[in-house]
Amino acid sequence: MAQRWRFPMAVLGVLVLLGGAAPASAQDGHLEAAKKEGKVVWYTSLVLPSAEKVAKLFEAAYPGIKVEVHRTGSQRILQKLMQELQANIKNVDVVHTSDAGHFVLLKEKKLLMHYTPAGVDKFPAGFKDRDGYYYGLRATVNVIAYNTKIVSAVEAPRTWKELLDPKWRGKLVTAHPGYSGVIATHVLALVNHYGWDYFKQLAQNRAMIVQSAADPSAVVASGERSVAVNGGDYSAYQLKKKGSPIEIVYPKDGVPLVVSPTAITAFAPHPNAAKLFTDFTFTKDVQQVMADSEGLYTGHPEVKYPADKPKLDELKLLQVDPEELEKRNEEIKKRFVEFFGA
Repeated sequence: MAQRWRFPMAVLGVLVLLGGAAPASAQDGHLEAAKKEGKVVWYTSLVLPSAEKVAKLFEAAYPGIKVEVHRTGSQRILQKLMQELQANIKNVDVVHTSDAGHFVLLKEKKLLMHYTPAGVDKFPAGFKDRDGYYYGLRATVNVIAYNTKIVSAVEAPRTWKELLDPKWRGKLVTAHPGYSGVIATHVLALVNHYGWDYFKQLAQNRAMIVQSAADPSAVVASGERSVAVNGGDYSAYQLKKKGSPIEIVYPKDGVPLVVSPTAITAFAPHPNAAKLFTDFTFTKDVQQVMADSEGLYTGHPEVKYPADKPKLDELKLLQVDPEELEKRNEEIKKRFVEFFGA
């Protein structure tokens, strides 16, 4: 069941600001038409509490327009969308995953609407499709995380290659690229950096396998495993802020950057609500909410980040090309299963 949120005063303040932005939306015709449509259907890989938060903020800013949230892993979202289309079911308005390759594929199949959200012209190039079909809603970096009650700061791994040490055998946890777009991007970034032999060696340490990019941090925080060999830093950051015994390592040999796009489908049943919702998610205020409460990075140049998080320009970023990610998607999943057995 979806979680009901009680917003803190800071978030309520954002609602006041966003409410003031409604007349501008009315000028371009989206608002009245969106109200007639009544809802927007959102397929998203954003973790459910975060997705529900964004949905509630939108519904508070635009009463009468509901957000129907369908949350699952990136790969399952693409699978669901394609299966529905094969059955001639056109349900989704806005699709958001953490696998940029998905949007290359969907664009090639002419399944995306050409739409540019307000304000994204100031975003970095890595957050924008050059043809104007999809844009980076959020970003994360993949990190190492360890349980501070089990692993000391002195012995904690500081690079990806240190995870290959046999001393970590049976103590590691990894998410799966067959489920998570964040992890598919992570795998390709490290394959480009170190080759497939890196993962062949890592598999010898018998890591526990989970699904979502948010799962490794939760497993480490519980003490079930000592070290997470990947996972979005936002999940570890949130757990740490809540008091869990977890610490984040931004590896010195580089951190894979995962830009998670969003787009409106070409067949959107509620196109005006989809445009209004997409514009809303790219406002400075909503992007700031994601940075403040979710620990995510964004492409918005005016967003400020918590003092206890590194800025992107302070990190050595390992980036992948969306076209390469799409072309090598099956290879990534196949080789991972070959090495890790699942």
